[in-house]
Amino acid sequence: MSAVSIRNVSKAFNEGKSNQVDALREVSLDVEPGEFISLIGPSGCGKSTLLRLIANLLEPTAGEVAVNGKSATQARLDQDYGMAFQQAGLFDWRTVRKNIELPLELKGWDKSARRARAEEMLQLVQLPEFADHYPWQLSGGMQQRIAIARALAAHPPLLLMDEPFGALDEMTREYMQGELLRICAATGTTVVFVTHSIPEAVYLSNRVVVMSPRPGRITKIVEVSLGAERTEDTRNRTPFFEAITAVREGLRGMHAAHVGLGNDDR
Repeated sequence: MSAVSIRNVSKAFNEGKSNQVDALREVSLDVEPGEFISLIGPSGCGKSTLLRLIANLLEPTAGEVAVNGKSATQARLDQDYGMAFQQAGLFDWRTVRKNIELPLELKGWDKSARRARAEEMLQLVQLPEFADHYPWQLSGGMQQRIAIARALAAHPPLLLMDEPFGALDEMTREYMQGELLRICAATGTTVVFVTHSIPEAVYLSNRVVVMSPRPGRITKIVEVSLGAERTEDTRNRTPFFEAITAVREGLRGMHAAHVGLGNDDR
C-alpha cells in the first residue's frame, strides 16, 4: 500500500468564473512508505497546492488523493501526517516543551505521556537542554528543529514539508538537511518535501519530481542513487552532480516546451 496515492488530480481555483486559475492538471504519483520525495518546479507551478491536497487543506477539482489507504479527508481526521512550513509557526508564549506537546494535547494524551514524548522528541532533535526556553530565545535553525519535533510528536507515518529551510542561511540549511535525514532514518517517516533548490532536492530525496509551469503537471521523475547514508562528502561526489544535472535538464526542458506553447496554455 502506498503512503500517498494521487490519481489524475486537477485543481482549479474560482472554477467556472472569468478569473479561473488552473493550478494543477491530471497529476498522478505514488509515494512508497519510508520514501523521501521532493517536488520542484518554477514558482506558481502548484507544488504547494499539491502538498495541501495531500493534507486535505484543499479539495481537488478532479481526481483522488489517498493517504495510507484512506481518503485524504479521513487521514486528516485521523492525524496521519505532520506538517512543517517555511516559518516554524511556534507559539512564543509556550515553552519549547509545551510547543511540542501541543498536538498531543489535541489528541487527548495525559500529562505524563505528553511530557515523556516531548522529552523523547527533544533528544531526537538534539535540543533537550532547551525544553524550558521560549521560541524567541532560539535561533532560526533551532526553531525549525522544534517545529519538526512537534510535527513528529504524535508518531505520524507521513511528514509534509513546504520549504521548511527556505529562510535559513546556507550553512544552517545544509546542517538542517542532514538533521532531517537523521531524524527520518530514526523514525522511518515518509516525507513529501517542497523546495526551489535543486541541490537540496537531490541531497534529501530518493526521487525528485519535476513539475511544469502552471497548470502544474509532472514532467519528469529523477531517481537519486546516493545511498542511504548521506554526509557532507556526498555533495562532492559524481552521482550528486549527475542527479543535479538531470533535474536541471528536466526543468530546462519543460521550460522550453512551455515557452513553445505560446499564450494558450499559460
